[in-house]
Amino acid sequence: MKEKVLIFIGVIIFIICCGVGFYYMENFEKVYYTQIDNTKVEKLSTSDDMKYEYTLDCYSQKGNKKELKFKTSRELKENAYLKLEVKTFGVHKWEEILFNELPEDVQKALTK
Repeated sequence: MKEKVLIFIGVIIFIICCGVGFYYMENFEKVYYTQIDNTKVEKLSTSDDMKYEYTLDCYSQKGNKKELKFKTSRELKENAYLKLEVKTFGVHKWEEILFNELPEDVQKALTK
């Protein structure tokens, strides 16, 4: 009987830990910055709203480089600067910003 209670408690603890872990994975967020280069866009042949996929070099606030992919419904303005909000499973949202809104290390990386 004690073994069944211990197993039940263990299963409950495991389920709670999985739920907490998933919550933190889904809500993990990091910000990256990039500049649009329309030579690195691929037109997708899908029936959904996301018709273009960009693969761009992006930079963290400290200027660390990482290649990211994200989809859009339209082709974006050439040389525009973007702020990308990245969650565990990819780019969650993006917005166009001005050059002077970029962190200093990102400005240096993009002007090399």
